[in-house]
Amino acid sequence: SKLEALFEHPLYNLPVPEVTEKDKLFIVNPMEKFSLRSSGSDEWVSSSKAETLLPTGKTAYDTYPPWLKFHIGINRYELYPRRDPLLPPLLRDLATQRIVSSVQKSGGTQLKLIMTFPNYGQALFKPMKQTRDQETPIDFFYFSDFERHNAEIAAFHLDRILDFRRIPPVSGRLVNITKEIWDITTDKKLAKTFFISPAGNVCFYGECSYYCSTEHALCGKPDRLEGSMAALLPDKTLAKRRSWRSPWRRSYHKSKKAEWELNPNYCAQVRETPPYDRGHRLLDLIDMAILDFLMGNMDRHHYETFEKFGNDTFLLHLDNGRGFGTHSRDEPSILAPLQQCCSIKKSTYLRLQLLATQPYRLSDVLREALAADPLAPVLAEPHLRALDRRLGKVLVAVGHCLAR
Repeated sequence: SKLEALFEHPLYNLPVPEVTEKDKLFIVNPMEKFSLRSSGSDEWVSSSKAETLLPTGKTAYDTYPPWLKFHIGINRYELYPRRDPLLPPLLRDLATQRIVSSVQKSGGTQLKLIMTFPNYGQALFKPMKQTRDQETPIDFFYFSDFERHNAEIAAFHLDRILDFRRIPPVSGRLVNITKEIWDITTDKKLAKTFFISPAGNVCFYGECSYYCSTEHALCGKPDRLEGSMAALLPDKTLAKRRSWRSPWRRSYHKSKKAEWELNPNYCAQVRETPPYDRGHRLLDLIDMAILDFLMGNMDRHHYETFEKFGNDTFLLHLDNGRGFGTHSRDEPSILAPLQQCCSIKKSTYLRLQLLATQPYRLSDVLREALAADPLAPVLAEPHLRALDRRLGKVLVAVGHCLAR
């Protein structure tokens, strides 16, 4: 296994700073009783159809479900540890746990559902909108592109292979639209959008600002539909998150350019602006740009951090559905933070060099990681080959910086 060999490599076993009590997102006594209803938020309360409820008020850590252990494990330095024994059971739950509630997630430009499990765990479901081998048309603007379920799955594994570990766990899942959405939804607006197509397939389209119409309906075969299931982060009433506008945000306009596209010295002013004027925030942003370039994601307008940890913490890499849309062309502008700032973490650079070598080739280790997903093959082969080409371009960009 190339993947196992990669994770055994010394670069993937660098020491993590010691985690003190103040570095943990939640302080929980493993022996203490813990109520899953403590948030007072509907997001953490299961539907009334749940039959197997946790023994609320009697649980010790050993009996907590994987999603709760995942939340408790989040700290200042990482979303989950490198050798996290929770990952396999958490991914299995996302793929197989019975769904007791399906409602549409409010906001956003495209349809997404919140799925709830009997053990109070929740997942964000992004349905399949295009097939593996379809490429985004060259005349599409990045902001009118589809969100792809398989991009969310592949992004989680790529983020882990790069040792960032800043994307919540994601699994593919084949959902029965009738039994697992239509029959159990309490969302009246969503329920009104179901219909049977002329071909006899069950379809729905929900309500959103893009692609929510009968012309863009999501249809099963006849009621089976692929999607990605992402573990939700802790409720914001329990763990506040701060949203930051990316300095390299695109203009989201058909003809206007952003300042960074016009000013070659743009990074100099970013370096003087908090929170990029100290600490490792700018280097973390460059990590994120490299991740986005590798998967061709141009849609990174914001990122989030956990408020509790202030500015000295990792960035959350959320919403990756617009990655892996094209394999035949690369988008060099995504690498602007790296090229303009000429900075990169030494550890990131060494891992990228390692992933460009034959024993640990990036396409091979990602292919192996994705092979375990219920929807494998997750990516078409040309997308995997594109990763190796793009990795080479990142290393060339770093080489130009070193030469300067």
